[in-house]
Amino acid sequence: METLTAAELLAALGHESRLSIFRMLVEVGPDGLVASAIGDSLGMAPATLSFHLAHLTRVGLISGQRESRFIRYSTNYSAMDELIAFLTNNCCQGQPCLPKTSACDTTAKRRASLKKTPT
Repeated sequence: METLTAAELLAALGHESRLSIFRMLVEVGPDGLVASAIGDSLGMAPATLSFHLAHLTRVGLISGQRESRFIRYSTNYSAMDELIAFLTNNCCQGQPCLPKTSACDTTAKRRASLKKTPT
């Protein structure tokens, strides 16, 4: 990945609303969500949501697929993986820091422990 491309992706994610949209789409998986479900969940006005979805689509972090009257948006996981690989390319003096699944395993364990903790 080119530095300029990485900068564009990071700039797109540098806005709170776009980061929230992207994280939501990553969490729901490859099936994605229709725009109205994203807007309802985040409490975002349709025009504002449309602007941010268009920006994320333009840089290639998400894509939209028309379904009748709706557009279903989903994460472009290969773009996300390329960005992560670019950011960690020279991490830890060229030595592997963590196996790819370790970060996910840690997150899953943390979520499980939070569910067990009484509030």
